[in-house]
Amino acid sequence: MHSFSEQCLDMARSILGHNLDSIQPDGTVLPAPGEQPRPDEPGHIAYALGEYYRGTGETTLKGFDIIDLAARCITAQMFTEPAAENGLAYASLALLCFGPSKERNPVWERLVEETRQRIDKQLLHRSDYDNHWQAFNVAKAVARFSFGLSKKDETSRLIERMVDRINQTSSNGFFDDSTEGFGGNFNLYGVMNFVFIRSALQLHANSGVRDRKLPTLRTYAEKYIKMMPDLVRADGLGWAFGRAAGAYGQMHCISLVLQGLRDGWIADDQKPKYFDLLRRLFVFFYHTYLDQEHGFLDLRDTERTAFGHHTTRMANFDAARYLCQWSRLAKTVQMPSGTTKPDNSKTLGRFVIFDKSNRKEQGLFLYRDGESGLHAQIPLISSGPTLVADSLPFPHCPGVFDWPNNVYAPIMLPELTFGTNVTLPAFYGKNCVTGLGLRNSFYFRYEQPDLINTKEEIVKGLGSVKVQWNFSGNKISAEFAYTVKQQVTLDKFRFMLAIAAPHSKYRVGGSLALGPQGHRCTVQKDDFQATWQETEVVSEDPTYRTNYGKIHYLQHLVRDHPLIMRPGQTYRLAVNFEPDVVQVEG
Repeated sequence: MHSFSEQCLDMARSILGHNLDSIQPDGTVLPAPGEQPRPDEPGHIAYALGEYYRGTGETTLKGFDIIDLAARCITAQMFTEPAAENGLAYASLALLCFGPSKERNPVWERLVEETRQRIDKQLLHRSDYDNHWQAFNVAKAVARFSFGLSKKDETSRLIERMVDRINQTSSNGFFDDSTEGFGGNFNLYGVMNFVFIRSALQLHANSGVRDRKLPTLRTYAEKYIKMMPDLVRADGLGWAFGRAAGAYGQMHCISLVLQGLRDGWIADDQKPKYFDLLRRLFVFFYHTYLDQEHGFLDLRDTERTAFGHHTTRMANFDAARYLCQWSRLAKTVQMPSGTTKPDNSKTLGRFVIFDKSNRKEQGLFLYRDGESGLHAQIPLISSGPTLVADSLPFPHCPGVFDWPNNVYAPIMLPELTFGTNVTLPAFYGKNCVTGLGLRNSFYFRYEQPDLINTKEEIVKGLGSVKVQWNFSGNKISAEFAYTVKQQVTLDKFRFMLAIAAPHSKYRVGGSLALGPQGHRCTVQKDDFQATWQETEVVSEDPTYRTNYGKIHYLQHLVRDHPLIMRPGQTYRLAVNFEPDVVQVEG
């Protein structure tokens, strides 16, 4: 792992070298062209500089004084109004990277008295969150105690409070990022939450606290670690659904696996499998998001986009920070003797239960076809505060089944409009079942006793739907069976497909794509009597991009005139897909 460690540090140097000149004299950052800065960016920058210093001991890079830059960024973050709690957390961990106490910290020495007082004030401010922002509270508590700003260490109490909330919102111990409403927003921030807290604990002045809380963290983080072998695609694509996937879907997963290996959370007989998984995750990240020629992270361009809140600058400094952390972690992890062949040749279908209660069931169905390489993630989760296609329950398989990032579209799902209620068979299910069907096929089915609208409000007394997905090799079929409780007028029916292509430059060899025969989609049964519209060409429309490449075509199956739906009758939509799956060259 030593060469991997050095490679990570070299890449971190390169990324920082390309971005340090964007740091302004006042510690704020000059955004990339066409982007707006974020209030928490100075904290992200400072933490990246801190991890670089921690990993190398170097105080200069490309002629820049790292100590001075970090002091400026920390100062800017502390005086940001209104206070950006996430930025404060990153800035406070940055300070700890330069030294465990005020007395032996070169950055603290550079700070003026006004800034030191401001740090004291900002870190002593206590807040409470029931989403992933609680991780930032934990980081602030670590810094508060470690820097002697408080004699009382609240780290343990905050972690226990977070764990209590996990148990209240998930029957299976997964992290729900919802703060209000329907609940069940199980997304990538669950992984980020544990990675960030584990990094904070490593910087805690009292190693006893870290040792006492590690078993608690393990109980929950391990659930995500155990998902990884079935989640990660053969080409190395990691977490691909929900908000903030893409580059961060690789970085958070790599960090979690490396931390798990370092802490002994992965059994010895499983290590070869996880080392292979780590290699694939990293290779995908390296080829898909790093500009090989110039050496920086390329997040969005004319072909692809990213989560709207993630700026290019922030992603570059985050990538540099992660690379420094991976470099350090890799030195502590012993590569197992012998090599392992990835077990991607196996076909599997598995439903990971996130939450199961009387009110709702939510989870993630994972399907992999060993022969064609088709690998799909179907999340049945809340979309959170903003409805986007990223969280909807269809087979997420970039390159084959794509979707527009950051916008809403009913991809591979029937959207039924009744007056003001636009309904989707999404967000929750009841009686979620998965199993083996005929000829080694897999099925995943669930029902909604009450339809739910796009605002994630259950519409009582309207109707119900039963959903079944079937998987056999590279053949996928979906059936949606609707019944209404009383006569009602369906105003509009919509079903969409997106056809995209992998990035022309940023892609890894062996990634999946659609061949010339496309999805080979056939509508087996349509009681809504919808018709295919003329294919919409969106190649030049910046609204329709993915995290991985450009969407070229949208296909709409639409009924735009009313249909009287009657009780006692079942209205079915059954659609078959046999995608022409090919592998692209790198």
